[in-house]
Amino acid sequence: MSFLSRDNARQADEPALEIAAGARLIPRITIQAFCEHSQTAQLVESAVHDRRMSKVALTTHNGGLDGAVETYKSNPTPNLIIVETSLQPEQIPLALERLAEVCDASTRLIVLGHVNDVLLYRELIRSGVSEYIVLPASAQSIVSAISELFAAEGAAPIGRTIGFISAKGGAGGSTVSHNVAWAVSQTLRQDTLILDLDFAFGTAGLNFNQDPPHGIADAVGSNAKLDQTLLDRLASKAANHVNLLTAPVVLDRTFDFEEREFEQIVELSQKSTPVVILDIPHIWSAWVRHTIATIDEVIIVAEPDLANLRNAKNLSDTIKALRPAESEPLLVINKVGMPRRPEIAAAEFATSVECRLLGQIGFDAATFGTAANNGQMIAEVAANNRANEVFRAIGMHVTGRNAPEKSASRKPGLKLPSFMKKRA
Repeated sequence: MSFLSRDNARQADEPALEIAAGARLIPRITIQAFCEHSQTAQLVESAVHDRRMSKVALTTHNGGLDGAVETYKSNPTPNLIIVETSLQPEQIPLALERLAEVCDASTRLIVLGHVNDVLLYRELIRSGVSEYIVLPASAQSIVSAISELFAAEGAAPIGRTIGFISAKGGAGGSTVSHNVAWAVSQTLRQDTLILDLDFAFGTAGLNFNQDPPHGIADAVGSNAKLDQTLLDRLASKAANHVNLLTAPVVLDRTFDFEEREFEQIVELSQKSTPVVILDIPHIWSAWVRHTIATIDEVIIVAEPDLANLRNAKNLSDTIKALRPAESEPLLVINKVGMPRRPEIAAAEFATSVECRLLGQIGFDAATFGTAANNGQMIAEVAANNRANEVFRAIGMHVTGRNAPEKSASRKPGLKLPSFMKKRA
């Protein structure tokens, strides 16, 4: 009896127009790891922090190959076994045969070894081992190996998820997210779905001049029976390639969501839409933390003042801790050049927040006000407005097309308080 061999066939097509695919979430599987050294156990356990592993149940044990053999003599085997071995290359195949005798045929095996030997690798793969990883390795390499085994089996690439959150109320996170979604849809000619997660005060409906009978509240209420067909019916078409799940915007009830309340909606959206934009409200709760931790990109939208800088710094530090193996949050500075307001220079703001600056959007009350009142995007009201270039650059960057252009010339600003510079 041998372990099921890997299927190297790639059935998934690449997304059109070079939009980078979102990470494939690993399904609900059980993984048991048997390690010989505590450092290896810590390495495997750290892989759980990767958002692709959010549904995985992983446990670690001592004993290596011998421990695994003894365990499965009287216990059922999980979907995946990870074993560490310090044996010499000629001894490993025989030891794995003993393990194979007590394992189910459908069980996958990843071997963590200390010998970098191409001949050994080829022999193990021929015998049915799913992957052989040479230590020391990174948690990301382990997750990638698991993802190749389970998430890629016949699964189409899932869309990219980009979340926008304001550092302070009124900073413009919703406006920026909607205009970036528009820029992506019109430039790449790809379907874009906007999820308005601000149930009480969401503006996606207003900004696109839409008042649909259904929206994201219906999707949340239908979680038990929600499927792709129902989700498509609940979404409203705002423009060519732009679809919305609008917020109900009601105050006659409160919305207290569970931590994983939006997980199914986001996953279903990714299966049918290349780009999913999440308009995240300026609140901090368990579901916001979880949602931010499980999407592809997080963009902080802030104004260039001290309160925004403090909040953006807190957000940046927290998001980095939530996503240790993922991309760091990005920064967009909005309402730059507001008359008679002292401002912090964009470069200094980004340095203090420790985020990459994607772009600066100038203060333009007339244009933005007209667009909001008309339920239109900036590109529809003023096609030549410089803000459109920023929205387009942000969209191209978060969809993996190209890096953003360098920001405009720096303007002098206020010096930061010393405590902000000292913060880690």
